[in-house]
Amino acid sequence: MDNRNSRTKKMMLWFGMISMSMTFAGLTSAYVVSSSRADWLEGFVLPQVFNYSTIIILVSSLTFFFAKRSLKENKLAQFKGMLWVTLGLTLAFVNLQFQGFNEIIASGYYFTGAESSITTSFLYVLVLLHLAHVAGGLVVLTVVLVNAYRNQYSPEKTLGVELAELFWHFLDFLWLYLFLFVTIYQ
Repeated sequence: MDNRNSRTKKMMLWFGMISMSMTFAGLTSAYVVSSSRADWLEGFVLPQVFNYSTIIILVSSLTFFFAKRSLKENKLAQFKGMLWVTLGLTLAFVNLQFQGFNEIIASGYYFTGAESSITTSFLYVLVLLHLAHVAGGLVVLTVVLVNAYRNQYSPEKTLGVELAELFWHFLDFLWLYLFLFVTIYQ
């Protein structure tokens, strides 16, 4: 029964991630179509801070991977420590994302209104929607941390950590896709 429950939960997560992927695929397709509009900004470049946030979120995938590996090796203190590092990196990622928005605004580009453009409006939607999913990831990470301190995990009992790690890697891959898409497709 436990193996069946595990497979069911993993399948549900995969369905959720696939539906999220389809949402972002639709938005990036609309981005491509809209780029032919006369009011599309040519040569818009993301602020440098988004490069740093990309590195940080990729490192957070590594720390989550090391957290799970530490759990499987029964190194519980290291497991918890890597979870804390992952949390810190994620908060740094979110902070850098907002710094990037502040730089875009300081350049005179807004989400709506007379100073907005279709280009930056798409950028805001893509990044803010990803940040909403990261907020969900932060909730998941917090639950894993709380459960770690409640000794809910062991080398034999890792399902919650495995699901959280899979979702985390998905979020990181999704950001990398969005970042590369916006950077390359100008």
